[in-house]
Amino acid sequence: MTVEVNGIAHIQLTVNDGERCLPFWEDLCHFLEMETLIRNEDTVYCIGSRTGILVRVAPGDKKGRAFDQDSSGLHHFCFRARSEQDVDKIYEFILTQTHARIIHGPEDGSHFAPGYYSLLFEDPDGIRVEFNYVPGKGHFGDKGRLGKQGQGPANQYGDDGLTDI
Repeated sequence: MTVEVNGIAHIQLTVNDGERCLPFWEDLCHFLEMETLIRNEDTVYCIGSRTGILVRVAPGDKKGRAFDQDSSGLHHFCFRARSEQDVDKIYEFILTQTHARIIHGPEDGSHFAPGYYSLLFEDPDGIRVEFNYVPGKGHFGDKGRLGKQGQGPANQYGDDGLTDI
C-alpha cells in the first residue's frame, strides 16, 4: 500500500542573522500572498499559498555556524510557480531585496525537465531558494523521462541536467 501526499505543509528554517533574515522572509512571504501568523524577536511564521514558512533565529550556543549547502542537510528548496511570468515577477521582487544574493535570474532549464524555467537566489544567511515553473505534467508528461514514451530514470544529475552515461 502507498500514500500520495498533498505537497509540503511547512518548511522551518534556522538563521543566524535575525535582523536581516526575519524581515527578508516576512517580506518574501507577504509577496507570495502569505500572512504572518507568528512574529516575535526570534521567529516569523507565515502561512498561505498552500504552505507555511517558519524562520527562527538560532539559539545563542549554535549561532554563527554558517549555512553550508554541501554538508549534510538542506541543499535548497524550490517553490513551484504557476507560470513563467510569475517566476519573472518574483525575480523583480527579489531584485528589490538588498540582502538577497542572486545565483541566477530566470532561465531555461529544459535539460532538467521539459519546459523547466527557474530562478535561484540566497537569503541573507546563504540559504538557497528556487522558484520554478514546469508546464503540464513535467517528467510525467509525453516528453518527460517518466512519461509513457520516456527514457525512465536518469543515472546522472549535474550542471548538464539529467543524463545517462
